[in-house]
Amino acid sequence: MSFSTLTPKRVLSVFSLVMINVIAVDSIRALPLAATYGLSLLTLYFIGAILFFIPTALISAELATTWPMKGGMYVWVKEAFGARWGFLVVYLQWIYNIVWYPTILSLVAGTLAYLFDPELVNNKTYMTSMVLIIFWSSTLVNFLGMKMSSWISTLGSLIGTMLPMVLIIGCAGYWLFSGQPSNTELSYAALIPKIDSLSQLVFFSAILYSLLGLEMSSVHALEVKNPETDYPKALLISALIVLISLTLASVAVAIVVPKAELNIVAGIIQAFSLFLTSFNLTSLTPIIALIIVIGGICQVATWIIGPTKGLWAAVDDGYLPKILAVTNKKSVPINMLIAQALICTMLSLTFILLPTVKSSYWALSAMAAQLSLIMYAILFSAAIRLRYNRKDVFRPFKIPFGNIGMWVVAGLGFVVSVLVTLLGFIPPDNIPVGNIWVYEGILFSGIAIILVPFFLKKTPPINNPSLS
Repeated sequence: MSFSTLTPKRVLSVFSLVMINVIAVDSIRALPLAATYGLSLLTLYFIGAILFFIPTALISAELATTWPMKGGMYVWVKEAFGARWGFLVVYLQWIYNIVWYPTILSLVAGTLAYLFDPELVNNKTYMTSMVLIIFWSSTLVNFLGMKMSSWISTLGSLIGTMLPMVLIIGCAGYWLFSGQPSNTELSYAALIPKIDSLSQLVFFSAILYSLLGLEMSSVHALEVKNPETDYPKALLISALIVLISLTLASVAVAIVVPKAELNIVAGIIQAFSLFLTSFNLTSLTPIIALIIVIGGICQVATWIIGPTKGLWAAVDDGYLPKILAVTNKKSVPINMLIAQALICTMLSLTFILLPTVKSSYWALSAMAAQLSLIMYAILFSAAIRLRYNRKDVFRPFKIPFGNIGMWVVAGLGFVVSVLVTLLGFIPPDNIPVGNIWVYEGILFSGIAIILVPFFLKKTPPINNPSLS
């Protein structure tokens, strides 16, 4: 089935879309990294929300309701700068997620390790094997289609992501109420970030990265029952849920786990383990671990299908071999899913190349953040451009205050995207990355290899006028 002839059923309600957004953005993976900042993470999340997260939500709402077409971000950037740039942005959206998959799955693998032998968290062979087994299994599940993916998203949001966050917030509250000391300072002064060097600021990129993905649901715009009203409403509800849950849960981890002992890979189960041990409730650890594992797997299952739909749109413009657009009876591009699974398999070898699991985890996180922020910089630029070259198009939802409002909103997002991309090349001072040249080489060469095809590729003739 061709992309251009595919007309999906409108099966997604506001609730379904909120669940897709929450499971796509909200992640317990981000909690340990954010917790390293202590109470000041509230300030950093506030900054990230004002400068990046809210601009992303506003721009996604305007563009997705104005162009509720198959392809999402691909269509928006193509309308602004042409098909070649449209291909680049959707290609980056696809590839940064592939780089991200091993990091979220390492959280799942680390959580499982706590059930048998916590030391396995530092075992490269174990981590690599578990990442690949879970990812390939999630890929096969997505062969069952969007209705199944939506159901998995809802289950993952409610049970695997929101429930652990609510539980850890409740645990931290009871921890303090019962007289246990907080492992992070709780005062107004602690709200001010204490950053003495750029290497300490690097973790801010991880906080910003935890706010990425709100635009991902745009690829499902045609599957929303009333996209003009339901899509903006779902974005607003999703943004509030994500910000509140991420900030409170991250503070909860900082309260329970001493900073010196915090493991950035398995910090969330570590927090639960410390709490349950303190109150003689260790028998509940397997149940908590299972909930976290469900959340991580459901999150990956959600993201596996989303970005491929955007890349799928580029096939009709001649940027990808037609064989990648082959679908099964459920309208799922199975060849594209297999291709990304193979790339993820190769990326997982990073766990073998770098000295520790932590350093591999951080390198993949940094690369994924940089690739995604390059994509966002292009997206913010496209939003401004569309206000001028497609000003004739009716916008059901429009960012207030005319073009000035768009320049402010998109300009903030663009500047932050560029600055944090550059910041990502600086290794954090508390993660041993081994030979600095090997570490930087992995980042620079990885990004270069990914971007080079774009500059070598000639623009093919447009053969799909419906997307022009």
